[in-house]
Amino acid sequence: MVTTLYRIIKYGIQGFFRNGWLSVPALSVMALVLFVFLNLIIFNVLAGNALDTLKDKIDISVYFQSDVAEDDILRIQRSLESLSEVQEVKYISREEALKNFQERHQEDETIVQALEILDENPLSASLNIKAGDPREYPIIVAYLNNENLSGLVDQVTYNQNQLVINRLANIADTVGQTGIALTVILSLIAVFVTLNTIILTIYSTREEIGVMRLVGASNKFIRGPYIIQGIVYGVLAALLSMVLMTPLVSIASPYVSILMPEMDLRGYFYGNLGNLFGYQLLLGVGLGTVSSVIAIRRYLKI
Repeated sequence: MVTTLYRIIKYGIQGFFRNGWLSVPALSVMALVLFVFLNLIIFNVLAGNALDTLKDKIDISVYFQSDVAEDDILRIQRSLESLSEVQEVKYISREEALKNFQERHQEDETIVQALEILDENPLSASLNIKAGDPREYPIIVAYLNNENLSGLVDQVTYNQNQLVINRLANIADTVGQTGIALTVILSLIAVFVTLNTIILTIYSTREEIGVMRLVGASNKFIRGPYIIQGIVYGVLAALLSMVLMTPLVSIASPYVSILMPEMDLRGYFYGNLGNLFGYQLLLGVGLGTVSSVIAIRRYLKI
């Protein structure tokens, strides 16, 4: 059994190199697919990092009536924190709001003088709310607009931020859907090209297949080398795509750092090199194996 497996692997690798003029196009297309797939993985990481940064900067604020007691506001804060859609709730008292306002406008003499003239704090206490997902802000706003809170809440800033929040959610959906669609399309192209390559290989070796039948070779022994060829396509394509990606990451990393200082592209790539190559290898071997199996079942009559 070990000897048979060794011979199948040997003949499969020999067949790959012997039919080099057929192997190069299939290998090139599959390497291109895996290269694009790897770029999509890295792009999704960058997009996810950028979206997370934007999410941290987007929130909604709830301003309360000036006569609402602090205990009532803290009670509402606890009720909001119990919602699964809410990631974080921060309470800002009237005194803290005034202090922050004074710090932001300390160089504006007109505002400073106006605050000194006023006998009391004109600012309201508020809650700053961050959702786990931008699409969940309408649920939080609906909770705040219920009748029990109507006499306490003065204003909710969701309407001012709604356009930005909706655009952020749409960008996140578009990035994910586009990446999946492009990967599927390119994978189908790779399967088609590899499939035709295996078919041409089968046709070019039809006389050898006839000889193996005459000497009593088993079906597995005849089919095995073509499966191995598909796997070889996948392995070499994965290696080639990683080789192509390495200099590209080194070139792009400084520019990415300028746009997103918190993202170290080179560090991410080399820190996850094993996982990235594993994804490439899994997809490449899968595409090669599927292509070989389809070709064998349809065109190798034994």
